[in-house]
This record gives sequence, C-alpha cells and structure tokens, in this order.
Amino acid sequence: MTFHANTRLAEGNCRNMDTMGHRGFETGQAEPAAAEAPQEFDNAREPIGIVLEIAGSGSHIALDLQRLQECSGDHDPSVALAGQVGSQVKIRVGKGWLLASVRTQKQDSKTPGGIMAAIDFLGEGDEERLTGRIHSFRRGVTRYPIPGALIYPATSNDLRQIYASDGRSSIQVGTVFPTRDIRAGLYIDSMLGKHFALLGSTGTGKSTSAALILHRICEHAPEGHIVMIDPHGEYSAAFKQTGMIFDVSNLQMPYWLMNFEEHCEVFLTTTGNDRQEDADILSKCLLQARSKNRLAETMGKITVDSPIPYLLSDLTNLIQTEMGKLDKATSSAPFMRIKTKIDELKADPRFQFMFSGMLVGDTMAEFITKIFRMPSKGKPISIIDVSGVPSDITSTVVAVLSRMVFDFAIWSRDEKTRPVLLVCEEAHRYVPNEKNADGSSVGKILSRIAKEGRKYGVSLGLITQRPSDLAEGVLSQCGTIISMRLNNDRDQAFVKAAMPEGARGFLDSIPALRNRECIICGEGVSIPIRVAFDELEEFKRPASADPSISQLWSSGGGEEEMVLRTVQRWRAQGR
Repeated sequence: MTFHANTRLAEGNCRNMDTMGHRGFETGQAEPAAAEAPQEFDNAREPIGIVLEIAGSGSHIALDLQRLQECSGDHDPSVALAGQVGSQVKIRVGKGWLLASVRTQKQDSKTPGGIMAAIDFLGEGDEERLTGRIHSFRRGVTRYPIPGALIYPATSNDLRQIYASDGRSSIQVGTVFPTRDIRAGLYIDSMLGKHFALLGSTGTGKSTSAALILHRICEHAPEGHIVMIDPHGEYSAAFKQTGMIFDVSNLQMPYWLMNFEEHCEVFLTTTGNDRQEDADILSKCLLQARSKNRLAETMGKITVDSPIPYLLSDLTNLIQTEMGKLDKATSSAPFMRIKTKIDELKADPRFQFMFSGMLVGDTMAEFITKIFRMPSKGKPISIIDVSGVPSDITSTVVAVLSRMVFDFAIWSRDEKTRPVLLVCEEAHRYVPNEKNADGSSVGKILSRIAKEGRKYGVSLGLITQRPSDLAEGVLSQCGTIISMRLNNDRDQAFVKAAMPEGARGFLDSIPALRNRECIICGEGVSIPIRVAFDELEEFKRPASADPSISQLWSSGGGEEEMVLRTVQRWRAQGR
C-alpha cells in the first residue's frame, strides 16, 4: 500500500506528500531496523494530510481521501477514525507533537479526492525518541505549526498518554471514545473546586450518570461532605447504603433557621407597597421574638437574621400586641394577614417538618452535623428528598439548606477547612434566567455560591435538562461541563457559549451522542473528551427508569385495590 497524495492536496501546493512524509520520519522519528523491508504497513506512521492555514486556536487542513480510506480498516479504533469529525490528529512541531481535534469537513472542489477540514488545537506533548510516542502532554499551545506541516493519525497509545492521569487525585467514570480500554478520569480537586454542571435532555441517562459520579466520589472520599437536593425522590434508592436519606418524615428543619428574607417568602402574601408595609411589621416583631430567647441575652446585640430559636406563639402575640397599639386611623389588616398566615402554617400537617412546635429547641448544631455529614461515619452523602415538601415553600427550603452550607463555610473560616459539595438536581427551577426569574432567595444564594463559594470551600454541582433556562452567569462559573445529548437548539447554543474555545469541535457532536455518552471539558479533564459512562450496578441506580408502557398495558389485575390505597395516601398527604 503506498501513499499517493501528490498535487491533490493543498490548493496548488505541488510538493509531493510522499517525499515530505519520508523526510519527516527521517528527521523526527527513528525507524527501527530501517534496512529491513517493513512487513506490515503502519497507518499511524504515514501522513494523512497537510496544514494549509494557521489561526490562534485552530487551523484549516487538507486531508487525502485515499489515506482516510486506508486508515478506516486499521485495527486501532483511533487510527480507523482518523480525520473524521470529532477525531484527534497530531501535527509535528519541532521535536514534539501538537494534538488537534477535527471540527468540520467538506469536499475540496478544486482537488479530486481532497477534503478540507477545520481543526481545534488541544495541547502539545514531547516525543519519545525510540518509539515516536507522545509523553508529558500539556494543555495549550506554545509553538504553532507552519503551513505545509504534515498531519498524522493519533493512535490509541498516543491517546493513552494524553488521557493518563498526571498524578492528581482522580475518579474513573467511563471509557474514552473511540478507544475500547482507555479509562476516562475526572480530577476531583479541579472539578469540585471550580464547580461542575451535568447537562442532558430527558432520557439520556442523566440521573444514572449523576449517581455514578457521586458514587465514585464517595468511594474515593469516604469522609466527604455532600448534600444533594433531590426534587423527585429519585436518588433515595441509589444511596441507601452509602448515604443518609432525609425527607419530610425525618428532616426536622427548624423554622427559626430562616433569615428575614426567607421569613418574608413564607409569611407574607402581598406584593408592591403592601408587602413593604408587612415586611416592616414582621421585621420588628421577629427581632423582639428572637430577643426573648436566653441565647440572645448572653450574646448582646442580635439581628433579625440571627439563627436564634423563638416561639411562633411569641411572634403572633407580639403582632397582636403591636396591633393593639394602633390608633383608629391605621388599618389592622397587615397585622391580621401575617398572623393568619402563621396560624395556618402551624395548623397544616404538611408543614410539620418545619413549623412543628417540637422544633423550638436549640438543635442547630445537631441539624448541621446530620445534614452536612460531620462526621460522615462512612456515609458521606445526604440526600434531601423535597418531593414531599408543599410546592409553595419548596424553593424556600432549598434556599435555607443552600444558605446554611454557605454561611457555615464563612463562619468556620478560622477552623480547618471542611469542603462541602452542594448538588442541585433540576437546577433551572432554582436559578432561572432573567426571563423566568422571580427574585426568590434561592436564586440569589445559589448564584452567590457559584461566584464566591470556591473561596470558602463550597462546591456546586448543577444538574439540569434545560441549560438555556439557567441563569447565564451561573453556568459560566462552572469550571467543568459534562454535556450529554441535548436535543434543543437553544440548549446546544447556550452550552457552546459557556464552553472553552478548544472544545467547540466536540460540541458539534452533542446532538449525535448516544445514551450514557457525554462530552467532558474544562478544569476536570486535561483536554476535552468524549466518554461512554460505565454501567452502574442495579442497586446503585436512581429510581428514574422509564416504564415499559407496552408491557404494563398488556396485563391487568388489582386496579381497584391500588386506587383505594392511592386515595388513602392522597388524603393523608403522606406516602
């Protein structure tokens, strides 16, 4: 098999690539036993194209169709895919190699059998003298090739060196595409230290992939502190053995942990000028109620935001007292509104997990150790199942938990740092973009964690199926983006805008990803990679599998009893 790539390449470039190829190998790669005739043709050692034009982050190249067809039958899957969109190629620069990813391809109308392609530079590595392999790979480009430089396929051995861990702590989550055995690792410190986002349309395996990543983190760091907000109750099944599961039956989150803004969200029902008037009344009475606690007496000055226990009955009595001081000209309606709302919450059994009279004791330290897993006792993750929380206060509950993670990190700065990872499923609900924003406290606190959390040891993990509905600033703060298949054009464009320049070629393949496949780029990996996630054991998977409708509709029985049981749970507002 010979390499016929003469004047077909490089628009009028009349240098014969065959000669260039042999010259390139004579100077850069030591051919073992040069005197012997090669027994087997080595596709990896023969060029497949030539550089035409260079720019800062990428380049335009010409590829030889015949060489690509020769490579396509190679036993090495990386060489077999050489030159295709999403594949890696390497370019000789001095004594090293420059690695690039193919972004686009089109037929060269001027040259029969020629293909024009755009590539993105990924990084560079040194060359082993004897074998010609890449080693000491690093991200970024310090030395660019010149037009006319030869392009070679990247082999699986090259990719193994490139994706090999550089000694930093990492977790393995899958296999690098297109290889069969190169493991894909995520650098824990870089991924968590600068936040991460897991994106993917419904049905792409997003929940199982999230569970896989969290299981790997828990195995790697059994003394970790992970808090996961689970809005659908999916993850309880996945972490029964390695985590603590909290729902409305055992969360026991005291109402007095809320700050003033969160109190307003729950207790005030008005808008506009009336809301400001109600907020002034609540602020005054809440401060007085907190001040009645013995803790407040020992602390001196406290604020309306101080997490000091108070009795709800004290608060309503103070509102009643303030109402009694009114002169006849002033309306008592604002006082009655607040008092009525508080009484409603106290009486409603759905809110007992938060507004029960039993939660008046000072249990703040116990609550923090329980939720933040301090100590973890071999169960480093707590799953907060908010599916049973009434929808009108769900965002407030998430806000309190998120703010407590952040405030705890701020007030424990003088202690040994205990990093906490906050993972938020369905993140677009809580940090919506400007169009859908409602000014809620949960959006503000999650945005603040995204911007400032890194300084205090708070990591944020966002999981969403609609990245275009996320606040733009929040996604851009995520240093590592793990993108599964996205079917929506707006979502694809949004993710491309948030990703680094070198990953753009990979991103074009987002709509073509299979289930359980993803593109990972950013701080958590050396270079952008396409990964097939590992299979997760059945007992570690979340309860998010799609029901088989054809199977379930083909048999019946027991429907009446099922309906009666469901109605009973429905009425009791419990599970």
